[in-house]
Amino acid sequence: MLWYEILDQKIKENLPDLSVEQEVSMKRHTSFRVGGAARRMAFPKNREQLVILMGLAQECGIRPFILGKGTNLLVDDAGLDTLVIKTAEHMSAVRSTGDVTLEADAGISLARLAVFAQQAGLAGLEFAHGIPGSLGGGICMNAGAYGGEMSQVVTEVTALFPDGIRHLTGEELQFSYRRSIFSNQPEIVILGAALRLTKGDPLEIRAKMDDLMARRKQSQPLEYPSAGSTFKRPIGNYAGTLIEKTGLKGLTVGGAQVSEKHAGFVINIGDATCEDVKRLITQVQKRVLEQWGVLLEPEVKMIP
Repeated sequence: MLWYEILDQKIKENLPDLSVEQEVSMKRHTSFRVGGAARRMAFPKNREQLVILMGLAQECGIRPFILGKGTNLLVDDAGLDTLVIKTAEHMSAVRSTGDVTLEADAGISLARLAVFAQQAGLAGLEFAHGIPGSLGGGICMNAGAYGGEMSQVVTEVTALFPDGIRHLTGEELQFSYRRSIFSNQPEIVILGAALRLTKGDPLEIRAKMDDLMARRKQSQPLEYPSAGSTFKRPIGNYAGTLIEKTGLKGLTVGGAQVSEKHAGFVINIGDATCEDVKRLITQVQKRVLEQWGVLLEPEVKMIP
């Protein structure tokens, strides 16, 4: 039997109410609208189902790919011959655990989490309202915008390691610019996190969120599929500025284009393939390196 046939049987026996789909186009589950099919995609309802599912996958000798909202991913056109576990479908519980603390599941969207905090009169997550990803993904890459980042508010992460569940705090999370302890360790699965915020006026928090969203819409090509900022910010400069000064706005490969609105974004202008995007990224890196001596590092995560 093939691995997915064995897994199907194990899921049927151990998680009969788990939703699982076959041969799922990753275009439907990534903000770039790019990527081939995943052999299997599962949608756990809670942390317990996710932990059990990870154990079943281990028994089958496979390492699942954990997917949040798919907003920072570039999936290969050949697809993924593995189990993809999407937490953002159902794992979105959030609750107050104190005057200024929240606890939430990894799959909750940062936008929804920010709104929950705002309605509870808690400030500190305004920057995250316009970030389209999930809490788990945001923690993994220490997502940030407009001077805020996840490391400023996340106090504890509950994660599944190969040897069991652990609770990581402080320096154990190893937060740095667009990185954390989880960045290059796919064997660790984020289940949820605790956040510490500050008291604030709901109307003032809402006004700040609206202002940041308006600024985002004005400056970013949100009308096109993309994975957000394509490159990390180089030391002492901005990727978008270097790309624009190199004259690369509008540069197109197939269905992929350097946005004419914001040069830091590669966008899908019409049925782009993963190969289109990769070739465009390579061209941008080459031209910027030749002209400015700076090698731009992709921020978007390429799978596999």
